[in-house]
Amino acid sequence: MITTKIKIKTAVVILNWNGKSLLKQFLPSVIEHTVTEDCRVIIADNGSTDDSVDFLKNNYPQLPLIILERNYGFADGYNKALENVDSEYVVLLNSDVETTSGWVTGLISFMDNNPHVAAVQPKILSYNEKDKFEYAGAAGGFIDKYGYPFCRGRILNTVERDEGQYDKEIDIFWATGACMCVRLRDYQEVGGLDGRFFAHMEEIDLCWRFNARGRKIMCIPSSIVYHVGGASLSKDNPKKLYLNFRNNLLMLYKNVTPQNFKHTFLFRYIFDFMAFSHLLLKGQFKSVKAVVKAYRDFFEMRKSYESVRAENISKIIVTNISSQYNKSILIKYYSGNKTFNSLIK
Repeated sequence: MITTKIKIKTAVVILNWNGKSLLKQFLPSVIEHTVTEDCRVIIADNGSTDDSVDFLKNNYPQLPLIILERNYGFADGYNKALENVDSEYVVLLNSDVETTSGWVTGLISFMDNNPHVAAVQPKILSYNEKDKFEYAGAAGGFIDKYGYPFCRGRILNTVERDEGQYDKEIDIFWATGACMCVRLRDYQEVGGLDGRFFAHMEEIDLCWRFNARGRKIMCIPSSIVYHVGGASLSKDNPKKLYLNFRNNLLMLYKNVTPQNFKHTFLFRYIFDFMAFSHLLLKGQFKSVKAVVKAYRDFFEMRKSYESVRAENISKIIVTNISSQYNKSILIKYYSGNKTFNSLIK
């Protein structure tokens, strides 16, 4: 563990967990496109049990290395890593991202010129299909009125090709944790990522707090990176399904205002029951158990979140967040609106 805080204007922090092969593949491009006089790449090892740490020490001794004693998950892993960083900006960057020339300077330049913005993300394309958007982030994240996330360029399982249709800089609801540039001061003031989420939905929850407290999140499409995605858990993994369901419910409990709470949760339960029934009819019993466990654990954890919810509600400045979609994305999608531009006219 580094005991002296790393001071630099911009810290690009890669949280690694058993990712030696990803580091070997992607770290060279990140260093090539990132390291400048006021920007450094920092690796935070999240309790890896492979030989990632030895690989980094032997091949990249110039890179600052933060060693965490165990796997804290994505959320608390970053929280603990950033305790060792003293910078104006922090970029949370997945280890399975290929960067491009100028990717980080474009983000930082925008942040320098827009102090009201707490976080930004680049345009994120698929590493395996480079003419398509990447599932987890695309050209900016949004949620609907019931808390279902979607992206500009990806709605549910429909992923669009990048034809320049989303190259405008716009306000978004959330920036993806795969590549998010955030002001460290803002990150700390809202409490950082929720460590109890472990992984999944934590960046949406963080950005909800930014939005509600009057800070902006934007996508800067002139900055481009390519993301593999699913490096830790595949999209259909029951554990991932469990975390997504549980954490989404916790996020709603933490952030939805009292006047909208009952209505939101009633409809959310109905939609989730329909998803549960669909999984049951398809015989996906591990996924069915994951949904049941997610709801059970949510109800068990809810009481411990009462004070967190009260604090969040007390600090709300913006009650109607302009970047939140005020309809149901599920209803619109299954009615034929399967692209972002067909929703937002």
